[in-house]
Amino acid sequence: MDAGRAIFETVDKLRQRRTAPLVLELDLTEGLTEGPPSDPLAAVLSMRKPRLADVLSGLRRARQDSRVKALIVKLGGQPLGLAMVQELRQAVIHFRSSGKLTVAFAETFGEFGGGTVPYYLASAFERVFLQPSGDVGLTGVALEQRFVKGTLDKLGIGYEVGQRHEYKTAANTFTQDHMTDPHRESMTRIVESVTETLVAGIADGRRLDPGKVRELIDRGPFTAAEAQEAGLVDELSYRDEVYEEVKRAAGADSHLLYVSRYARAATVKKLPQPMADGVALIHGSGMIRAGRSGRSPLGGGGAMGSDTISAAFRSARRDEHVKAVVFRVDSPGGSYVASDTVWREVMLTRRVKPVIVSMGDLAASGGYFVSMAADVIVAQPGTLTGSIGVYGGKPVLSDLLQKVGINSEIVAAGANAAMFSTTRSFSPEQWERVNAWLDRIYDDFVGKVAESRDLSRERAHELARGRVWTGADAAANGLVDELGGLEDALVLARKRAGLAEDAPVRTYPRLNPLERLRGPESSEDKSAALARIRVDAWGPLARLSAELGLPAAGPLVLPEWLTIR
Repeated sequence: MDAGRAIFETVDKLRQRRTAPLVLELDLTEGLTEGPPSDPLAAVLSMRKPRLADVLSGLRRARQDSRVKALIVKLGGQPLGLAMVQELRQAVIHFRSSGKLTVAFAETFGEFGGGTVPYYLASAFERVFLQPSGDVGLTGVALEQRFVKGTLDKLGIGYEVGQRHEYKTAANTFTQDHMTDPHRESMTRIVESVTETLVAGIADGRRLDPGKVRELIDRGPFTAAEAQEAGLVDELSYRDEVYEEVKRAAGADSHLLYVSRYARAATVKKLPQPMADGVALIHGSGMIRAGRSGRSPLGGGGAMGSDTISAAFRSARRDEHVKAVVFRVDSPGGSYVASDTVWREVMLTRRVKPVIVSMGDLAASGGYFVSMAADVIVAQPGTLTGSIGVYGGKPVLSDLLQKVGINSEIVAAGANAAMFSTTRSFSPEQWERVNAWLDRIYDDFVGKVAESRDLSRERAHELARGRVWTGADAAANGLVDELGGLEDALVLARKRAGLAEDAPVRTYPRLNPLERLRGPESSEDKSAALARIRVDAWGPLARLSAELGLPAAGPLVLPEWLTIR
């Protein structure tokens, strides 16, 4: 009897759950992942993190779902990049336009520290709740770079570098003791552009005058009471109070469901036909390197391997049911040769079906190189892109070695066999080779920008010179076509291919379990696009870069400190 009652109650609860009002929940305190894990280690590290694509698709579907009554998002913790925040913000605004309740809750927007970007996201919600003990670190945008040339001089370390051109400042931290005029000009404009975007968004979301928002930024950070008085938050409440109020507004029998779970459940209910025409989604994240994508178990983040991305493009290109490709790029660049390899595959694919690039937080230097050949480039206003330039060089440690009593001798055959030794300077003849190498890469880069973006070579050079642009400024200058996010790129891809609005999106490469286990038959096999754990350094200059303190990535790279979070 008790067993029967328990079964009946369980069935009744399941029935109620299928019909009860839903409150969608999103916890951003652990961050978001860009796409599916690219390798086994990434799968472990991202187990509890929601995926951006799931969140976006879930919120899009929820706009039309009468069961969904509200959205509550917890902010704080792991910082998100500005472009990803703008993706989420856009999705929240569209969800809110359907008439459903949107609530942002944070224990603090920076614990007496910076919290401008997470607060910018919160300002898109109808109501903003803050824990009474929290703060609002609305303090504005700052980019800081440290210069270690003085320290290197004291240690007896010289650094010889060539760069194309004056805005390619990745190595300035080692070669300068202050910002050069072009360096400061570029950084100033980035800060101004980002601030304009943040001010406009906060002013619109909180119904404040833009001038008032700028005034508040200058006054920040704020205690909870001060933030409420200034109109930055609506109520000071603890989590239990916030959730109780939202559930009460949604309905007494409502229940919570994570957005990502909601999105995946919808996908299971409506499985696309295996042979249905659709869009291929290819993710390219991290430093661009030759070989396969993956990451080291020792840390350092993931890598966009040219072999992996190229195999994914080949697979999508040959698949007759793929009618368009969206290439999601989130990369500061890296290897020139690897970037060129991916560029070629984008060009080949574009000849037979539309290719749309969606830029994430970073798509600069090599990240722009792999993007520029697409039919359309879509970026967020806060995306950092451009940086069309190149640099290369080496440290010279001879004085340091002499100071510590180390003598180094070389026996070599070939005038330039020891060219990259860190114990001696470049000779005049070797500098000629370095400069020829830099000129060749820069000329190729600028030429392909001019061709891809339908610009004169002179105009392409004017926009290049190593300068970093925000997505907003890149769009104004023709380096980007449209402002928007991944969902916008997918909509555009479907339109270009003549597909229905709900045509399926498939992440490439698509592999069944057997294909993942058996290994590729050749480099043309789609399983050749599998990522791996990388335990090896790559490239002959990796050791030199490590000694210098630079990432072992290549000559087309954007400094990590530029990322705005």
